[in-house]
Amino acid sequence: MRGKPDFELWKQGAVFCGIDEVGRGALAGPVVAAAVILRPFTYLKGIKDSKQLSPKKREAFYLLIKEKALAVGVGSATHKEIDRFNIRNASFLAMKRALRNLMKQAKKCERAIVDGFEIPGCILPNQGIIKGDQKSISIACASIIAKVTRDRLMCTLHNQYPQYNFLKNKGYPSSFHLKVLEQNGPSFLHRKSFQPVKKIL
Repeated sequence: MRGKPDFELWKQGAVFCGIDEVGRGALAGPVVAAAVILRPFTYLKGIKDSKQLSPKKREAFYLLIKEKALAVGVGSATHKEIDRFNIRNASFLAMKRALRNLMKQAKKCERAIVDGFEIPGCILPNQGIIKGDQKSISIACASIIAKVTRDRLMCTLHNQYPQYNFLKNKGYPSSFHLKVLEQNGPSFLHRKSFQPVKKIL
């Protein structure tokens, strides 16, 4: 990934972060976002949208990004906040929290580029980029950080809710998950406002 939006901003001398979130489509657990500031003109071979990488490669890139990035911030919104505010607003909330955590580490950050849509009420000027995780190396790195963080969390929650097998399915509406959901009903972690869960309730 060459990262055209990033390189244009680096050529302008801008200090910026890439932001992305994961978990919007899951039926259980939080939505998790990450914000990443890379060193100017960073090139990491093989980096791409986290959904296109194997778990093993995501873990390897996660460690590399943490090592190479100038700053990394992570934020989340819980399943209860998703039910309360809806998934779109909860995603923006997670992104704002990730950005705030990033700003605690970063000496300077002037703007953000975001996968998808501009974040309303953001503390920094920001630009939404459709399919940004495929066009921007900074957003792709944020995608990987968010994905690995959320997957690790869902794996730890597997011990509390083993019947849903969060080790292999991180809460997404697979045929297995829907079947187990019908058999056992929703757990505490499930998003009660999502239609498959609401239908069972």
